[in-house]
Amino acid sequence: MSPIKEKKIKYALITGAAKRIGASISRNIHQAGYNVGIHYNSSKKDAKKLCDELNAERASSAQIFKADITQISDAKTLVNSFLQWGGKVDLLINNASSFYPTPIGDITEENWNDLIGTNLKGPLFISQEASASLRKNKGSIINLVDIHIKSPPKDHAVYIVAKAGLEILTRSLARDLAPEVRVNGISPGAILWPEGNLDKATKDKILNSVPLKRKGDPQDISDCALFLINSASYISGQTISVDGGKSI
Repeated sequence: MSPIKEKKIKYALITGAAKRIGASISRNIHQAGYNVGIHYNSSKKDAKKLCDELNAERASSAQIFKADITQISDAKTLVNSFLQWGGKVDLLINNASSFYPTPIGDITEENWNDLIGTNLKGPLFISQEASASLRKNKGSIINLVDIHIKSPPKDHAVYIVAKAGLEILTRSLARDLAPEVRVNGISPGAILWPEGNLDKATKDKILNSVPLKRKGDPQDISDCALFLINSASYISGQTISVDGGKSI
């Protein structure tokens, strides 16, 4: 009787993982058996709480990592610190994002650096830094895009430019890192309301534009991510809209 082979643990680095959709993805990836690196920038308390929660379920299976991914040096340090902890990268999920309006006439260089930095520059340089380990381990990258790149909302020019760039980057990386690494995107629709005040009339208007007439749940994004990771070995360079049909 041959000995039972011990299943090798896989390691996932998830940016912007401390709360909201990032936290949901982290929980589900962890439940799927991955050890999880929880990246945060300013949400240390939330990151630590989530890390403690995951480690209570499975000892030493999660770790927090602080980085300002708008800075190339921080992006590199983030990946190197993660590699020191886990030894490899099997999965990278670029979820971190800044989101706020930038009306024409009021856009500043600070807005540009922040929105482009979190939504495009950071994912590029993190992916580059992790690429050698991802290739070695035949890993996967998932980028969180946005359905509104096809129909830009008013007063969000910089954010939309960044997310549109991320969608093109997804396709470029899928070509450049093939055949070892698969790269895909997920475009969420109305999943969570933006942080801050959003009146009922605005919410109703948004939901009325969704064929399914309801908003989604972070679990919907997590389920799509798990599909791309575990059940889509011949899918690469694609971006899946999870939006209740709004993009049609």
